Amino acid sequence: MASTTNFGWQTPDDTDLVKDGAAAIRTLGSAIDTSLVDLKGGTTGQVLSKNTNTDMDFTWVTTNDADAIQNSIVDAKGDLIAASANDTPARLAVGNNGETLVADSSQTAGLRYNPPVGSLANPVINGGFDVWQRGTSFAITTPVYTADRWQVGRAANTSGSTFSRQATNDTTNLPNIEYGIRVQRDSGNTSTQSIYLAQSFETTNSLPFAGKAVTFSFYARRGANFSNTSNEITVNLQTGTGTDQNYLTAGYTGSASIVNQTQVITTTWQRYAFTGTVGATAKEIGMIFTFNPSGTAGANDWYEITGVQIDVGTWTASTAPTFRRSGATLAGEFQAAQRYYREITSAMGIGQSTTAIQCSLSHLGMRGTPTAAVSGAVQITDVTTANFTQSSGNITINENNSEGGRYQLANFTGLTGNRPYIVTTLSGKIQLSAEL
Repeated sequence: MASTTNFGWQTPDDTDLVKDGAAAIRTLGSAIDTSLVDLKGGTTGQVLSKNTNTDMDFTWVTTNDADAIQNSIVDAKGDLIAASANDTPARLAVGNNGETLVADSSQTAGLRYNPPVGSLANPVINGGFDVWQRGTSFAITTPVYTADRWQVGRAANTSGSTFSRQATNDTTNLPNIEYGIRVQRDSGNTSTQSIYLAQSFETTNSLPFAGKAVTFSFYARRGANFSNTSNEITVNLQTGTGTDQNYLTAGYTGSASIVNQTQVITTTWQRYAFTGTVGATAKEIGMIFTFNPSGTAGANDWYEITGVQIDVGTWTASTAPTFRRSGATLAGEFQAAQRYYREITSAMGIGQSTTAIQCSLSHLGMRGTPTAAVSGAVQITDVTTANFTQSSGNITINENNSEGGRYQLANFTGLTGNRPYIVTTLSGKIQLSAEL
């Protein structure tokens, strides 16, 4: 009977087929390469690594070789593996809860952790120089407040310097900050006395930073005739252990300088950042910029500052959080400024005599009981007869509480007792100040 299949048995070529598994793989952990050579098992902790460019050529390597990472390189929950150089792994220790990871070429692994942006409010009120209740240009001798919360002065009460609001006119180098302050030595002035720009923080706004690393940042540029040596300004961040003191005019109890640097500035807006650590017992913080002029002032012997802020953490000028107002919005910034200073432009009053009226003015939300003053002319309107009288005036406080007080305006003529009057301002203002 003929067979229905047509094949026969033959011996295969050993090079095409593994004939005997026991002969080719003899030990636990062995492997096979292309020539069916037994690759003996490695030692504990080794890994199988490609050795050449061929299809099947391997070797055992230990895990501390340059091409492998030791298990021990990470030793805590949340640690990351980064690199300190080409083919050089490095451990990045886990940060604190809520911190964010940012690139930083100055660090060994090129990365670092920072606290959440905005974890504390910027304590610098009016750091963008938006609020100027007192006016927008000041020629000064003795220390005065100019832009809200910003105090200026000159050594030895020397004249010849002007402080003014300026438009930044730069949407490329600034994060949409509209205004800055110009600190200028007047053209032709020969005095080389130092010129100061400062802000002192209330204790309640300073305490949250005690014991923390902080970064003090700002934007600056200079005029073409800026005369400070090497085009530098001096930057100081001071702390104290007192309560609600004014650093520029009185100094701080237990004063400590956590930033004291000179900074070269250019004619283009640039950001600068300095780091320091606030002492654990600090209760007040203040900053001061110093301009030390030389020679005779030219027409553009000035520098400008804006975008001033303090952040928790260690940042560089390029990585520091985008400038944010202390009050978050412009309206909030204005409200924050009015805690220290506000102006009254109209009020209702009652005649006390032919020369004085009394009116109630609110100072709700101010830092404390304010001092009161009248600048310029105040107009009193008699609502019955429409008579007017003006005065450069003075003002006294008859009675006060935490929300408001009764204020007397005097030095008028022709008033009638117990008659209602409308108080309005002309060239002058009723000023309430609770500054440090």
